[in-house]
Amino acid sequence: MAKPLFDADALIAQFESATAKQGEQLRKATGEATMAALQGRELTLKNIKDALKTVAEAASTGVAKNLGTGINPEALLDQAVHGMDDALLKAVDANRTALNTLMAQGADMRDKHLTKAMDDLEKMEDAMFSAVKKAAAGAGAPMASAWGPVLEKMQLGGTLSGAKAASTAEEMTEQMQTAMRSTRAASMRAAQALAESYTAMVSGVLIGMQEALQGKPGKKK
Repeated sequence: MAKPLFDADALIAQFESATAKQGEQLRKATGEATMAALQGRELTLKNIKDALKTVAEAASTGVAKNLGTGINPEALLDQAVHGMDDALLKAVDANRTALNTLMAQGADMRDKHLTKAMDDLEKMEDAMFSAVKKAAAGAGAPMASAWGPVLEKMQLGGTLSGAKAASTAEEMTEQMQTAMRSTRAASMRAAQALAESYTAMVSGVLIGMQEALQGKPGKKK
């Protein structure tokens, strides 16, 4: 498994020294770290889970070192989740662009690799839930308590990337079905045109045969 190309120590340090007013900065930093982690490997569902888990663990470690300073750990973790969601939105967009390109080039969307890509899109949100849950489960008791409300909020409200992934998969499915219907319609029109010209073709062949049979004999010497 490829190592994520982001500085985990730098992210930990940011959360360790963060204040309540730095929420947007933390969100941006986590999003950038997640993007770096995703770009360092193939965008398979497993690799996405691993990248998200690694980033979540770094954020969690940093917040754990910041406890006791009067900050709200739940608020910091919430910004971390939003940052990961922002990055995952870009991953969904990348999948959408790739699928649209393949469809424009006439790829068969029933191909097993492409159907798997569609299935993975629909599982994107579950991958994020799973990654964050594992990161929370590996944290100590104080952090597990801080993660609880964040996880509950995620599950109740969902994620932006999950919603976009679901709508993208639905859009791709509709486009595929439309393309298949268009292909069938074109094939039926071609078959109908061939059927309509068939009788004329037969008549032409028959006329040619008849003319050959009625051809004038050659002149006698």
